[in-house]
Amino acid sequence: MTDQRPYAALLAKGEDRRQRIIAVARRLLTRNGSRGTTLGEIAREAGVTPAGLLHHFASKEQLVHAVLDARDDYDDAHADRTGDILEQLAAIPARFRESPDLIGMFTVLLAENLAPEAPLHERFLHRHRAAVDTIAAGLRRGQSEGRYRADLDPAVKAVEIVAFLNGIETSWLLDPSIPLAEVFREYTGSLFRSLVLDGAS
Repeated sequence: MTDQRPYAALLAKGEDRRQRIIAVARRLLTRNGSRGTTLGEIAREAGVTPAGLLHHFASKEQLVHAVLDARDDYDDAHADRTGDILEQLAAIPARFRESPDLIGMFTVLLAENLAPEAPLHERFLHRHRAAVDTIAAGLRRGQSEGRYRADLDPAVKAVEIVAFLNGIETSWLLDPSIPLAEVFREYTGSLFRSLVLDGAS
């Protein structure tokens, strides 16, 4: 039987290098944005040659997508898309503190790609719409279970919630001293009142 250990070790080493490149890219993208970051800078800080980087990522665009994929995977691992919206919001401040680099990178790249002709515009637009749809579905679920007002428009309320999240991310990145937990507590309290009480007779 052929000993597979050297091959497995080679694969593991390659994956370690790939993850190191992604981590360095995330840090530089957060600091400089995509337009201000070169593959040469990423390779140098990751301790690989440009050819070694291109072995894993054929272009900067592919690398940026890999960085965003890693951020999406993190979100997927920490989100309960079938759970209660208010409980999900209450858990977000802890995620801010766990992975500030992911939030910073996402916010910087989002700002760079607001224009329709920007290279990542469609990706960010798709993610925005998916987030709105997911939250709207959660609100409809609450309505069908009798927990939320029936006269509420879930699509409109979902846009409001996503706008709050985008805004608080930017505010927190600009000023990390803001009382994040208190802001979320105030907003979720206000949101609860609007979902349950406003318009009630």
